[in-house]
Amino acid sequence: MLEVGYLVKSLAGHDKERIYVIIKEQGEYVYLADGKYRTMDKPKRKNKKHVQLIRCQDENLTRKLNNQEPIQEEEIKRFIKQYIQLSRS
Repeated sequence: MLEVGYLVKSLAGHDKERIYVIIKEQGEYVYLADGKYRTMDKPKRKNKKHVQLIRCQDENLTRKLNNQEPIQEEEIKRFIKQYIQLSRS
């Protein structure tokens, strides 16, 4: 299941292989942000079948998203960067 706060990898489109955080789920679509190209103000809308779930989430970020608290773009960028660094080692 795709849930808010989890990381996903894009499988199709111009952004193929890019890592995002799910910030919203609605029907057959998810709304994604990476903190750099796609911000919280302009999330990427993507069909669920075009993303692959990465079973990794930041509890603090997930809590903020679920409670609709303000989130800094830096928090999203930091979370994605940490995941990429861990996956390479």
